[in-house]
Amino acid sequence: MACTTILVGKAASYDGSTMIARNDDSGSGHFTAKKFTVIHPEDLPKTYRSVLSHVEIPLPEGALRFTAMPNAVEGKGIWAASGVNAANVGMTATETITSNPRVLGADPLAAGGIGEEDIVLLVLPYIHSAREGVVRLGKLLEQHGTYESNGIAFNDDKEVWWMETIGGHHWIARRVADDECVIMPNQFGLDRFDFADAFGEGRENLCSGDLKTFIAENHLDTGNDGVFNPRNCFGSHTDSDHVYNTPRAWFMGKMLCPTRYRWEGEHADFTPTSDNIPWSFVPERKVTVEDVKYILSSYYQGTPYNPYAKAEDPRKGIYRPIGINRTGVMAICQIRNGVPEKAKGIEWICFGSTSFNTVLPVYTQVSRLPKYLTDVTEDVSTDNFYWNSRLINALTDAHYGTAIVHVERYQAAVVSKARALLREYDGRLAETEDETLLEQANEALCTMAKQETTKTLNKVLLAASQGMKNGYSRGDN
Repeated sequence: MACTTILVGKAASYDGSTMIARNDDSGSGHFTAKKFTVIHPEDLPKTYRSVLSHVEIPLPEGALRFTAMPNAVEGKGIWAASGVNAANVGMTATETITSNPRVLGADPLAAGGIGEEDIVLLVLPYIHSAREGVVRLGKLLEQHGTYESNGIAFNDDKEVWWMETIGGHHWIARRVADDECVIMPNQFGLDRFDFADAFGEGRENLCSGDLKTFIAENHLDTGNDGVFNPRNCFGSHTDSDHVYNTPRAWFMGKMLCPTRYRWEGEHADFTPTSDNIPWSFVPERKVTVEDVKYILSSYYQGTPYNPYAKAEDPRKGIYRPIGINRTGVMAICQIRNGVPEKAKGIEWICFGSTSFNTVLPVYTQVSRLPKYLTDVTEDVSTDNFYWNSRLINALTDAHYGTAIVHVERYQAAVVSKARALLREYDGRLAETEDETLLEQANEALCTMAKQETTKTLNKVLLAASQGMKNGYSRGDN
């Protein structure tokens, strides 16, 4: 899978919340239908068996309820993607990342190991903090291995952690600084790591127990002056990275720190093909949900690489966009502070290509979700958020010039009305312990979203119909 991730520490966010966000993209040529659901402890098996690798793993007792974004069509596994559990811990898995032949030769990928299909279900129901997520997944990787290179994010109300796999059985993880944001575009990302902390208190850095020996025995450290850079050691810097990955990091960094660095021109600090774009930044202003959504929807607006630009430029469309056509779902797991405990976990969801869709917040501490989010099948329908979003995507792309204005107004309307509903229900939850309010809130949010989505689909369809090539200006009367 190909994805893009943004992580936001609590001091970098607009409201003191932590945020982990990821575009869950299907592979080239595929469009995987997704739904949003709640998985209860009694729904989990005693022994988990992977569909793809057939690995069997006993599951512990004491599972927690959690939200998930599984595939809507059964047969290839759950692929839970993102979720928030009953302890208000968020997780998103996985970001497919790169490696290099030195690493894969020293620790080959494990054909019978775990992968993106499995990881959320194996970890999220059994953790009570972001750090616990790293520790549990680390043990699973060391025991069972993985058949792919992946990055995984965890957050709670205090911390955000990022974890990357190394070969088949090794891993490395860092706590995101509270005042920083992390940008991840399908490459191995970590560009600094403190082994003294990892093998000492482990406050900010964690890794597999034999990682230092593994590096030394296989001559993996290519750093200078004793500076250890995990990206240089474990990652890649290929020609395809410079078309597919680094341009996305460049645009995200440009949005977060527009004036601190020079992003364009002859003396640019970073360009779309730079291999040294930092993994994390202190943003120049506090980051909002709307910022995260915009960045994860990008197709290089305001640059020569925008595929929708009217001007003819040989650079137009040469880089892989962040907001790509084959996104199944984008989720922002936001764990808030300063609100009632039951209201802390919010999952902002956007189905289909993020470029031409809106994002909707949903309270996660519920036993069920509205049918508008859950009732998705492989058949196109206007009865659910996923397929409505896909229809708006395709029509807007084909008739960008006339349809984009309706999408922009749609995006603003849904988020504005959703924020008003969050404000209302947060206030009501502060006055009562009635947990049914959360489900009422979600129904109200979905009713609003359905109304706005239907109105927008009507307008975009009209714009597309008026732009059909078989149109003719002469009337029939």
